[in-house]
Amino acid sequence: MVRIGPMASPSPTIDRRTLLAGLSALALPTAWPSAASPQGLPASLRLRVDSLTPRENGPAVEVWSFGQDRLLLGRGPVENLRLRNALPGPVLLNWRGIDGASALEPFGTGAVLSTGSETRLELPARHAGTFQCELIPIEEPSRLVRPLPVIIYEREPAVQDGEEILLIEEWRLDSSGRAIAPGENAEKSTAFYTVNGKSSFETTARKHDRLRFRFINGSQRTVLAIKLDAVELRVMAIDGQPAEPFPARNGAIVLPPGGRLDAFVDATAASSILLHDGKDARTIGKLSLSTQQPVRNSPRPPAPPLPSNGLPAQIELKGAQRIDLVLGQPNDWVNPTNLGSSSAPAFQAKAGRPVVLALTNRATVATVFHLHGHHFRLLDRLDDGWKPFWLDTLAIEPGQTQRVAFLAEYPGRYLIEQVATDWAAPRLVRWYSVQ
Repeated sequence: MVRIGPMASPSPTIDRRTLLAGLSALALPTAWPSAASPQGLPASLRLRVDSLTPRENGPAVEVWSFGQDRLLLGRGPVENLRLRNALPGPVLLNWRGIDGASALEPFGTGAVLSTGSETRLELPARHAGTFQCELIPIEEPSRLVRPLPVIIYEREPAVQDGEEILLIEEWRLDSSGRAIAPGENAEKSTAFYTVNGKSSFETTARKHDRLRFRFINGSQRTVLAIKLDAVELRVMAIDGQPAEPFPARNGAIVLPPGGRLDAFVDATAASSILLHDGKDARTIGKLSLSTQQPVRNSPRPPAPPLPSNGLPAQIELKGAQRIDLVLGQPNDWVNPTNLGSSSAPAFQAKAGRPVVLALTNRATVATVFHLHGHHFRLLDRLDDGWKPFWLDTLAIEPGQTQRVAFLAEYPGRYLIEQVATDWAAPRLVRWYSVQ
């Protein structure tokens, strides 16, 4: 259980273990388009070198980015994307939450986007939700990169008055202000957080407006807890998939690196947006009330669930294929840029068959597991049920085993990832196939 408390002061009220336990227990007004590509034209992304300032009034740092702060798409069978790499080095694209997109997986040299090259991708947009894409530098792993929020909108907009995307990123700066890339030693560094690339975030709503906050943990190594101190967060979707709506436990949500969560907020009062990283609490933003006349005199009634993306209501576990995966040890896990097409799969599944993964963390710190290609259910301890939401990312405490289940619905080859919640830890991958 997450015990955030009021979080009004910088003194920590939760530790890392409690914060991670909360993750397991989890067992503004702007218009949005129906589609971001008018007249069927492909959306365009130009990868480029940008800069931002992680510390207020501090030095700027150079980052590799997608050249824009979000990609907005409409739900449909496929979305055509045009990409140009204006970066000084080649990169891989790592899509998070896009199910069944085996053609986008970073296998072999054909997946590398070389400097100066242009390409077109067909992105399956069958599921509405909050997703993201990451850049993985091939030749210069110490480069700082920024993820791209990818929003695929429902065909019929949810009942809301507006929405905000909150991409929360972590930066480690040494005493000289130099930024240290994830995977490097950061013992003598200080953590700073930005929201949408800025040191603070603020939005304004009319009283009783209902806002949809799309939270994205853009930190590559740290589990984060987020809370609004004066209003309730009602969880509507996790990792891009609708959930049975429920109030955030103790008013706080907990996100592993790469995790996404959509929450409805009824603006009944001004509220600070608070963040806890397991060590310190801090204010990262503010929801203010507008002086405009409200459009209603009381909050909206509780929201119904978001439209289903068609994932199965039930997974038959009796005849499931069962696989044990050990996390926290290198063994057959490799760096993403070293994954070859000839490497052996972690497992192979038959299309249409349920799969249960037993994930055991042998590391001394919490480790984050991410599954490509399919979303999974977090199973109860006795495999007699599951939490009422879907996930693609899960943090697992040291020595702990968690079991997850998914239906092997999409043929192809897909990545599985692990990374320890230690800034110096490497990102490691394997792959699995559905045949």
